[in-house]
Amino acid sequence: MSFPSRLLRRAFCTATTATSSTTTTTKTKTMSVGSICRSIYRESNLKLVVEKFKKSSDLDRFRTNGGIYVGTVRRLANAKCFTGIEEILEHQKQYKDMSKEGFSARLICLYGKAGMFEHAQKVFDEIPERNSKQTVLSFNALLGACVNSKKFDEIDELFKNLPDKLGIEPDLVSYNTMVKAFVEMGSLDSANMLLDEIEKKGLEPDLISFNTLFNGFYLNGRFADAEKIWDRMVSKNITPDVRSYNARLYGMALEKKTKEAVELVEEMRSKEIGPDMYSFNALIKGFVNEGNLEEAKQWYHHIEKSGLSLNKATFRLLVPFVCEKGDLEFAFDLCKTTFNKRCVVDQEFLQLVVDSLVKESKIEEAKELVELGKTNKYCRYKLKFPSEE
Repeated sequence: MSFPSRLLRRAFCTATTATSSTTTTTKTKTMSVGSICRSIYRESNLKLVVEKFKKSSDLDRFRTNGGIYVGTVRRLANAKCFTGIEEILEHQKQYKDMSKEGFSARLICLYGKAGMFEHAQKVFDEIPERNSKQTVLSFNALLGACVNSKKFDEIDELFKNLPDKLGIEPDLVSYNTMVKAFVEMGSLDSANMLLDEIEKKGLEPDLISFNTLFNGFYLNGRFADAEKIWDRMVSKNITPDVRSYNARLYGMALEKKTKEAVELVEEMRSKEIGPDMYSFNALIKGFVNEGNLEEAKQWYHHIEKSGLSLNKATFRLLVPFVCEKGDLEFAFDLCKTTFNKRCVVDQEFLQLVVDSLVKESKIEEAKELVELGKTNKYCRYKLKFPSEE
């Protein structure tokens, strides 16, 4: 091919690529944000997810959609695709939105959700370079990123030193984040002491403050201390919500206080706070702990009557227990329900039921579960008979 011909061919290819790129960009601009988001969610190739996200970011209306940012970062983080997260979030820095502290705070939070605290810190440090101020808004975002990234060795220093350096006052969100940090570290007494510090600063603990503490104290077996915190919340006329009650129910389950737990559910209903799956699972857990098969089954049926569906946690609670008790008919029905309701559960528990059925010579039922596992299009389970290698 002659030199002029090669030039013409190169020019033609370049023009074609440019036209294709322009057509794609134009198409993106005419699509609704909903359509763009669905296209990203449905894309199975993570590399293309990143490319589509970056291209869509050119649209102002796309950048105001926080949900797609959270959903995409969570998806990439679950796939350990941290380079992809960095690529789409660093790409955002070219837009005028970055001159607003709120947009920077969003990126800080997103890096935190992915456990990428160093990147979150970098975005925070760059805020003054974009003619913006670091206020309590971005400070709280950084604290949250620190907690989500499990950088507990750094958060205390940040909380003590950074406010003076920035000339800001921590607010209730700041303190609630610290309460969460201490709870997750297992420093429950330090978390509880922050309630006094909050009040000394002229602030008032809110429902978030108390719910965070409940999750720490009730779920870690410190029932008596948790009850004192509950009384303190009530004395402040703060109305508990379903999360408050669920933490208390789990505490009662651990303490084998199932009678009180049932009464607490009735109290919830009297206050028009509908029990949810966590509430029912807490009751089931309590009766499992007490070895009460019939009550555990009864509360499972309450889930169905309430219009809720069996979930992974319910299945995990019930299956080993009912197999141990020898109620294989109920275990068999539970497994079939997971297939009918498209509930994805841990394969090991399904296999436990198959093994138990075979052991009791219920071969046909075991074969049915193995076949259902193979043909389930949502999650193909590789179940085997105990004799299979």
